[in-house]
Amino acid sequence: MNALPLIDLKDASSFPSRRVEAWKYSDLRRHLREAPAPSPSAAVPVTGGGPFEALGGEAMVFINGRAVGASALMVSGQQTVRLRFISKANGTGHALTARLSVRAGAKLLLLETHEGHGSAYVAHNRLELDVARGAEVTRVVLADEPADAVSITQAQVRVEAGGFYRQTILTGGAKLQRQETQLTHRARGADVQLDSVYLLSGDRQTDLTTVVDHVAPNGVTSQLTKGVVRDTARGVFQGKIVVERGADGTDARMGHHALILGERAEVDAKPELEIYADDVQCAHGNTVGNLDESALFYMQQRGIPADEARALLTEAFLIEVVDRIEHEGAREVARAWLTDRL
Repeated sequence: MNALPLIDLKDASSFPSRRVEAWKYSDLRRHLREAPAPSPSAAVPVTGGGPFEALGGEAMVFINGRAVGASALMVSGQQTVRLRFISKANGTGHALTARLSVRAGAKLLLLETHEGHGSAYVAHNRLELDVARGAEVTRVVLADEPADAVSITQAQVRVEAGGFYRQTILTGGAKLQRQETQLTHRARGADVQLDSVYLLSGDRQTDLTTVVDHVAPNGVTSQLTKGVVRDTARGVFQGKIVVERGADGTDARMGHHALILGERAEVDAKPELEIYADDVQCAHGNTVGNLDESALFYMQQRGIPADEARALLTEAFLIEVVDRIEHEGAREVARAWLTDRL
C-alpha cells in the first residue's frame, strides 16, 4: 500500500493538487497557495470534556497542534480514550501526530472529536493506530469545524491477525475537509468495518477517502458510507479495497449512497476494487439520487409539514450507519449529533 502523502504545512510545494490522482477532487493547493503562519499556543485553557464527556475515559487533548499531556498511548486491558483535536486559531496553521498502540487482547473505545473554535485555520492531523493480534478497537469520530477552515486528517491503521476494528466517521464538512484512512489488513480472521456519514450545507466540502489493503488470507471488510448534500455543498467519497496476492478467502464489501438536495450541490464518488488473489468475495455499490417524492407526498397528505417530512426521510436514510455503532453510549451521542443537524 502506498504511504500517506507527506504534507508539510511549512512547505507549500508539498501540498497536493488535482494532478495527484488521490486528491483530484480536493485540490489542496488551490486553497493553500502559501504556507500558513504557525498557530500560537492557545491562551485560554480548554474547558469541558467535549461531546463524549459523559462516557468518561482518559483524555488525549491537542490544542493548535500541541499536546496537553501525552501524545502517545499504549492501551492494555479495557479502556476508553477521548481523543480531542481542538483548533483555537484564526488564519494560521498547525499540525500534529497522535499515536496509539493497542496490545494483544485489549479493548479500546476511541472517541475522537475535531472541535473548531476559530476561523480560517489550517489543521493537519495524523493518527497512527496499531491494533495487535486479537485486540478490539471501536473508533467513533465527530468532526465539527467552521465553514472557512481547511482540515486534513490522515489515519494510518494496522490491524494484525485476528484483530477487530470498527470505525464510524460523522462530519459536517468545512471549506475543505478530508478524513483519510489507510488500513493494512493482516487478515487471518481479522474483521474490519469502516463507516461514515456526511451531512453538508452551504458551500462546505468533505472528502472521505479510504484504502484497505488485504495482505493475508481470510479477512473481512465491510464498508458503508451515506451522505446528504444541500445548497452548493460538495461530498467526495473515494474508497479502494486492495486484495494482494495470497490473500485468498477475503470477503470485502463496500457501499456508498448519497442524496443531493440542492440543484447546485455535487457528489463525486469513486469506489474501487483491486484483486490479485483467487477465491475471494468482493463487491462495491454506489447510488446518488434524491428523496423519494412519493414518500414525501404520502407524509404531507397525512398532515406532516414539508420541511419536517424531508428531515424525517433524511434521518431515516442516514440512521442506518449510526445504528451500526455497537457501543450504546457512543451510538446515542452520534444519533444526537445527527439529529441536531437535520
